Order: sequence, then C-alpha cells, then structure tokens
Amino acid sequence: MKQNDKKFKLIFIGVVVVAALMMRLLPHPANFIPIAALALLSGTYIRSKWGILLPVVVMAATDFIIGFHSLVLFTWGSFLLIGIIGWWIRKKKNAWRLISGTLAGSALFYLVTNFAVWAFTPLYAKTAAGLVQSYYMAIPFFRNTVFGDLFYVGIFFGLYEAAYYLVKYSQQKRQLVKVPR
Repeated sequence: MKQNDKKFKLIFIGVVVVAALMMRLLPHPANFIPIAALALLSGTYIRSKWGILLPVVVMAATDFIIGFHSLVLFTWGSFLLIGIIGWWIRKKKNAWRLISGTLAGSALFYLVTNFAVWAFTPLYAKTAAGLVQSYYMAIPFFRNTVFGDLFYVGIFFGLYEAAYYLVKYSQQKRQLVKVPR
C-alpha cells in the first residue's frame, strides 16, 4: 500500500505542477495563480525537501519564459516559506489548519513582496509613510492573492482527498471481491 500511496502522490502532484505551470503562463488576473496552493499541497504531502522546493522550481521555469525581475528572490522565498506552512498543516491536517495556513500564506506573500518593493525599488519613499503607501497600493493585489489562494487550495486539496479516497475505496473493493483459488 505504501508504494501505491507514493505513486498516487507523484502522479497527482505532477498533474498539479502541469496545471500550475499552465495557469501561470496563461492570461489571468494579477496574483490569481495556483503557486501558493501548490506550495501548501506539496509541503503537506511531500515529505522530502522537494515538498518546499517544487513551487520555486515552477516559478523559475515560468519566470524563464515570462521574464525575471529584480525581486525574484523575495517572490520565490515567499513560496518557499508557504511550503513550510504546509509542514505545519501536515502535522494535524484539518479544515481549520488548511484555511488558516492558506490565509497566513497569502498574508506572508503580501508582507514580504511589498516590503521588497518598498525597500529595493524607487517607487516609494524610504520612510514609514512610503512603506505604508506600498502596502496600501497593493491591497487590490492582496485581495486577488487571497481569493486565488483560497480557490486553488480548495480545488487542489479537495481533488486530492477525493481522488485518494476513491483510489483507496476501489483497492479495498477489489480485495474483497477476490476469490481464493
């Protein structure tokens, strides 16, 4: 059974990676992408370091096509940290942890990336007022981030759990039907 679980996870997360790559490359509302959902999913279900590195690999691959920017390390780092939130979800997976982990990931991305915009670009004055303005101007992006993260987390985790249940159910049913020779 363990081998089947690993195979299931590999196939499912592979499909999610392909979906995340495509969704990032196709036209979409700003910040309404599935990368944070992928980070939470892979952090929750993949027990190796690849669990938190996978969204960074997806970002690197798509940034190679879309184009890199000067704050890429902050963006990628945010997704790495969101993957670590997936580790927290893994410890006691339930709806409350999943929703709070998703919202924490959205907030983390907003705080880290907009701090970087303030600190490392000429867009805002390097004062407390400039920092507040940076966060204020990013509120529409934050709204899209939250909605996108909740949407994709709901889809990815919901499909994962439903598919896992169906696979386990069909395996159990096959074992019950087998007639000894």
